[in-house]
Amino acid sequence: MEIVEKLQNPNNGDEIKLNPTSNSKPKVVVIMGATGSGKSKLAIDLASHFPIEIINADSMQVYQGLDVLTNKVTPQEQKEVPHHLLGTISPCVEFTAKDFRDSTISMINEVWSRNRLPVIVGGTNYYIQALVSPFLLDDSVEEAEINCLSDSQEDEQPDLEVELMSEDYDCAYNRLKDIDPVAANRIHPNNGRKINQYLNLYARFGVIPSKLLQEKTVENWGQVDNSRYDFCFLCVNASLTTLDPFVDRRVDHMVDAGLLKEVLDIYTMNADYTKGLRQAIGVREFEPFLRCYIMEHQKPCSESHGQTLNDQILKQNIQHIVDSPDDNEWKALLTEAIQQVKLNTRRLVRRQRRRLNRLQMLYGWNIHYVDATKSIISM
Repeated sequence: MEIVEKLQNPNNGDEIKLNPTSNSKPKVVVIMGATGSGKSKLAIDLASHFPIEIINADSMQVYQGLDVLTNKVTPQEQKEVPHHLLGTISPCVEFTAKDFRDSTISMINEVWSRNRLPVIVGGTNYYIQALVSPFLLDDSVEEAEINCLSDSQEDEQPDLEVELMSEDYDCAYNRLKDIDPVAANRIHPNNGRKINQYLNLYARFGVIPSKLLQEKTVENWGQVDNSRYDFCFLCVNASLTTLDPFVDRRVDHMVDAGLLKEVLDIYTMNADYTKGLRQAIGVREFEPFLRCYIMEHQKPCSESHGQTLNDQILKQNIQHIVDSPDDNEWKALLTEAIQQVKLNTRRLVRRQRRRLNRLQMLYGWNIHYVDATKSIISM
């Protein structure tokens, strides 16, 4: 296939060697790229050329549930290629970069013991950075340092503390990137608690969060030269003029495939959208629609399985709104939510592309770019 041919003949002329004996370190392939670029497709295509197993590095796809919304590859699409960390983590817990690193190191060793090539696939760059670098910024150490500083100075400048949770996450995250790109690059853009903590730390004490930790750790975090593996970095790339309409169409397909039913299954009023699976784009955006619709339409049911029946009726009614051509207040609210999902997904694409550029510029990752434009257009 064309993408695999480009992989075997990269644009920069460098040969990509996948021979496990080509280096004293174990070889690991990493496939990155913006959402919708075709990372999973490329990984599965590789299986026809190399004996591989795929390890998922998407921070939302690791969780159980929301298979449609998070766009997990289906069993049919997997084509019997072994996949790991795909829908295996409870949505009730937070799967951190440290958790990913520890789990993946063990899995890589197991894959190599079977004489197969580990292929890491995903757009969550801070997961991949945690794996690449032996110097992981540990949350427990960081929390202790921040708490210690706060305890010692809590009365000095109390008026400077700011509340950022009501701000748009993009704005708050961009502020953090301007102040401390190292700290921003290692957390999820929707991790409002951590963003808020970092910005308040800077506002109150003038402290750069990443400077709390050892200079050696900050200096080396993400540097590929210090890595435990011999990485081959591939980035599936396409122009924004190609990706934008594709991700818009993909959102429409997700809605048709039952996205709203999935969101309703985990919906809780006043939920925390900064942790776990609820961080996924496509959950928080439907809050205004679901809140209004449920408050007006959900009534106690007298039958024996009342709550279950109510949930089923709600799903049927909401699906009817999705399918209906009629214009009414519910359709307008729903359409607004869907448009917001599309907008936030396009924003995510741009963030991911910027981060990938930084990985190459700041840390010297030798990334081989694969142009997926033709493949995306043909979908």
